Amino acid sequence: MITMTSLVAQNQFGTLIDTSQRQPVVVTRRGRPVAVVMSYEDFEAKTQTIPFDVAALISESYPKRGKDAGDSMRLHLTKMCNKAAEEGITEDAVIRMLNED
Repeated sequence: MITMTSLVAQNQFGTLIDTSQRQPVVVTRRGRPVAVVMSYEDFEAKTQTIPFDVAALISESYPKRGKDAGDSMRLHLTKMCNKAAEEGITEDAVIRMLNED
């Protein structure tokens, strides 16, 4: 991650914005991190969360075993797909959420 002082960020704002489109930029003041500038796409990916209803569907299948677990997961996956579509969550957003640290 690139680091930039607040003075440099202020004087080279265009460079800060351009750089943040490729990777987050830490802005420091007096040697301490005070902000992170990132692309809107990265921000959206970091703040996207699974809706409570979807998390509840997953937890219902957890205690089941064998064929019951498989059937339950298929049913819940169908429900989750429908719920995600209603919420406007795209497949790309789901992949980003699954790959987050």
